[in-house]
Amino acid sequence: MITTYKKALLLTTLAISGFGVFAQDDMLSLADENTPKTHDKVFATFKGSKIINTQTTETVKAKTVDFSITHLFGNIGVQSNGGGHTLYGLDNVSDVRFAFDFGITNDLTIGIGRSKQSELIDGMVKYRILTQTTDNHIPFSLAFFGDMSYNPQSASQFYNGMVEVSGFKQKDFHRLSYTSQLIIARKFGSRLSVELLPTYQHRNFVLANINPDNGAEETNDLMSVGGGFRVKITKRFAIVADYYYTFSKYRQGNSSTPFYNPLAIGFEIETGGHVFHLNFSNASGIIENSYLPRTTDSWLKGGFKFGFNVSRVFNVGKPKH
Repeated sequence: MITTYKKALLLTTLAISGFGVFAQDDMLSLADENTPKTHDKVFATFKGSKIINTQTTETVKAKTVDFSITHLFGNIGVQSNGGGHTLYGLDNVSDVRFAFDFGITNDLTIGIGRSKQSELIDGMVKYRILTQTTDNHIPFSLAFFGDMSYNPQSASQFYNGMVEVSGFKQKDFHRLSYTSQLIIARKFGSRLSVELLPTYQHRNFVLANINPDNGAEETNDLMSVGGGFRVKITKRFAIVADYYYTFSKYRQGNSSTPFYNPLAIGFEIETGGHVFHLNFSNASGIIENSYLPRTTDSWLKGGFKFGFNVSRVFNVGKPKH
């Protein structure tokens, strides 16, 4: 039987191969007709550092700060505690995040953020390894993303649900979670951009819960594969969507703790120096360390939420050319 890790590797390999197969002359149209079509870089594969939930290969320019506010309301559907009495989720807040991302170089970004859910404080790094070229010398863009989060909740909240174990010691080390991923992206023509994200996540502490339907136990490690796209409709308007599939036997058909793969659909609007994202998602958290292991709402049961993102870029020094 093919293991979870082999499945993830197979999907990633097939997707990368697909990028190569479709790496045809469509990208030549992105180059200025008056400039040489030789190894010119493709710019603005995506308009921001995230599509909705998923990261992109875009980084913050050197000596520049990107300040963003992301807001995720409550469930819209009545069956998932939404409906008119909560103004279709607008009375509730699932998560809010403030973040500052700083461009060390044009290809290296570091950042820090704070989320309402679980009071998470996280630090991230993103490094763009490859940039797609218009002549397909490099057929896709590639970046590495890493995030580490710390949960500062009270012990009664953090260890809630844990069965008392003799000799167990509470440690700050338990409160750390990590996400690492490769981001593989390609721009097809001037309107369509797609990406794939093989992802590994590790949580230092998890409750030893068991799926009552198949006997699988919760694990510290999770493998996921994400995907997303952006379709440009007009100069300042685009449709965006992303999705993650998590490989976890514990999460398959778990009647005790239902789990659903995160799916998000939305609109992107650019106005001057601002980029707005208006979206709907069944994820209840904003960062990967929240929504990848704990998305328990279903789109089919009205468990999707309205959210938005506002981003503003500031120059903090003279960038190097």
